[in-house]
Amino acid sequence: MSQKKISIDDVARRAKVSITTVSRVINNVPTVSNKNRAKVEEAVAALKFKPNVSAQRLARGVNNAIGLVMPGYPGIFHSFYAIELVRGIGHSCETLRMDMVFHITNGFNPINNNNVGGVIFADIIENRKQVESAVATGTPCVIINNKVDDLDVSYVSIHNHFGGELAADYLYSLGHRDIAIVSGSFNTQAGIQRFDGFRKYLEKQNNPLNEEYIFEGDYSRRCARVAAEQFLKAKKRPTAIFAASDEMALELMAFFLEKGVKIPEELSIIGFDDNPACLYGPVALTTIKQPLFKMAEESVRMLHKIIQEQKHVRKKLILKPELVIRESCAPCPKK
Repeated sequence: MSQKKISIDDVARRAKVSITTVSRVINNVPTVSNKNRAKVEEAVAALKFKPNVSAQRLARGVNNAIGLVMPGYPGIFHSFYAIELVRGIGHSCETLRMDMVFHITNGFNPINNNNVGGVIFADIIENRKQVESAVATGTPCVIINNKVDDLDVSYVSIHNHFGGELAADYLYSLGHRDIAIVSGSFNTQAGIQRFDGFRKYLEKQNNPLNEEYIFEGDYSRRCARVAAEQFLKAKKRPTAIFAASDEMALELMAFFLEKGVKIPEELSIIGFDDNPACLYGPVALTTIKQPLFKMAEESVRMLHKIIQEQKHVRKKLILKPELVIRESCAPCPKK
């Protein structure tokens, strides 16, 4: 007979309920129906399931390590976003005398929470099931860069909708009306919210986005170049572009300069992140700064506090981005 370790997924599968429901039964949450509670209790007994005990071990002072789970997207080790998170989390761990276990995930493999006292998830991108499993087994968790309302979990996020509004407001105030956007991936909360904030601001000004001026990107330089080619072929070239990451903004700038377009005299470009690379291009990039380092530091402090309290208390923190004006934007050129 196989000695495979029984997981909360196995219990949920046998009981034909969600992982969250199993978690609620295990933790004696009263909102579960009697029918579902009975099904879960039967599955737990039949499978001889034992909940994860890593949180209890940490409370006794046995485990001072935290896990950092990072989505395994292309170019992760060249990503300003990933580097800043690792740097900020590492700095806080050093201050609080904690160890960090780094795990890059594809979203499918289970995370071993037994080796850490708590877990920080750097966003939820195709790995929601891993987050649900960690929460369900009682492992202290904090999610970075994702405002999570439908899971009983703590998070530190950026007000991405406000960041999109800031970009739109600045370009509009400079007189631009033919404004384009290269969004982040709509598979990410940040991509959707930055686009939504940008779009809604322009709609309030009775200046809705032209469909030709919308390009869904993926935060990479490659997609920014494809977007730039699309905008160049448009019936009327935009006078300003908002890119939802500095990497994309810098590639847009490189492309248009290659084509002889003057920046910012003929085209204004604004990014999002405040990557140090913004300062060293041919034109210093105006951008929306998101406090990645602070977000990373706060996530560790939050997780450490949850662990120290030895009880589950959901914590939420949303940080505001800010406009950083440099040289890549100018008043709309006169017709």
